[in-house]
Amino acid sequence: MAQTSLLQYEAPWPVHSLDWCKTSAPGQQLRPRSAFRLGVASFTENYQNQIAVVGLQDERVLVEDDFADYPDFVTLCEAYHGYPATSLQWQPASAQNHSWSHKTPSTELLATTGDALRIWEYNGDGPATSSSYVGRQPPVSSGHSLTMKTALSGQSKVQNQSAGAPLTNFSWNEKTPHLIVTASIDTTCTVWNIDTSTAMTQLIAHDREVYDVAWLPGSTDIFVSVGADGSLRAFDLRSLEHSTILYETPAPKTVPPPTLTPSASARPPTSPLLRIAFNPSDSNYMSTFHMDGSDVQILDMRSPGQPVMELRGHHAPINALGWGSAERPLLATAGDDCQVLLWDLANYTQGAASPRSAGSRLNSPRPDAKKRIVTEPIMAYTATSQITSLAWSPQIQGMSMNSGYSTVTGEWLAIASGKTVKALKV
Repeated sequence: MAQTSLLQYEAPWPVHSLDWCKTSAPGQQLRPRSAFRLGVASFTENYQNQIAVVGLQDERVLVEDDFADYPDFVTLCEAYHGYPATSLQWQPASAQNHSWSHKTPSTELLATTGDALRIWEYNGDGPATSSSYVGRQPPVSSGHSLTMKTALSGQSKVQNQSAGAPLTNFSWNEKTPHLIVTASIDTTCTVWNIDTSTAMTQLIAHDREVYDVAWLPGSTDIFVSVGADGSLRAFDLRSLEHSTILYETPAPKTVPPPTLTPSASARPPTSPLLRIAFNPSDSNYMSTFHMDGSDVQILDMRSPGQPVMELRGHHAPINALGWGSAERPLLATAGDDCQVLLWDLANYTQGAASPRSAGSRLNSPRPDAKKRIVTEPIMAYTATSQITSLAWSPQIQGMSMNSGYSTVTGEWLAIASGKTVKALKV
């Protein structure tokens, strides 16, 4: 009997954001099922959006048995969110052993952005009664709850209204999990201490909207951001008076003719950068893509200015990307061509012989880099509709079932297209 390679969840609404839990539930390390929990958020054009935590109906769906009649995932609990969540993330793995002032060890945190940064407390598996509920939703009293702890939206440096401007994305610091940096359409990034619910610093990061932000792995001082001005910038909280521009998108070759009355705020058109993600095993390398772009740019912090690699495999705009957590992490990209492509770039990236220590400053450029074009992903999966987001699982340990079947250790990749979330065994 083979191990299942595809799990599916049908949401009651279009799924916009999703994330895979980073660790098993507290006290549930021996229950393999708790490694298979997803956070999902809806996208409906009203103020009725929801977020939910979903989990495996039964561990036996992990081996292909006669469980085809049942849904693989069931909704464990959900909560009202108002505006759509632009991003949803589970707490980093380091949060389980972090000393929090307002959190009990048996609960886990999730965070969302939208009109504010919201911190949610998830109280997971109650008593393990699920086996008697095969094929049915667990009863409401199943012990799962999702409760909003705080909603943070600070006074904006740029606009004078008291509520902060909408947030586009955020990055949760893995080394110090009470730090979150958010990106906003008002050109700012804000670093929050979610344990004390205070904004530690807010800075004007870009000339236009900021679309994504990421902490440098292993650092609590350096983060990077991308935005509508088409630039990728790095910031160091120890010296905020200047930022480093690591990459600026080339100006479009066809520039529209100047208008008769050029406005004072008119800027040359640039191609916005939508997402930024570090290679977790060698944080010199970052991946990004342009709005409406079908190529992925790989940048090397040691040679800023132009990409060292470009990945060409998609035939329509890219919507999402993310790195796995294996020793040789794969990069997943997904887009409007209904495809997920997996790229193994280890052979192209220079070995991490001298990784920058997270405490050091950004290194000076390495002028010898020449851009490589990579056109061969190592794996492709075609979904039935456009893929809007993706999320990697951590390495999930193999396990033996009571039935004698077993699964192998490895990663899963969750993708959202329409109302469907699929988890693919990589």
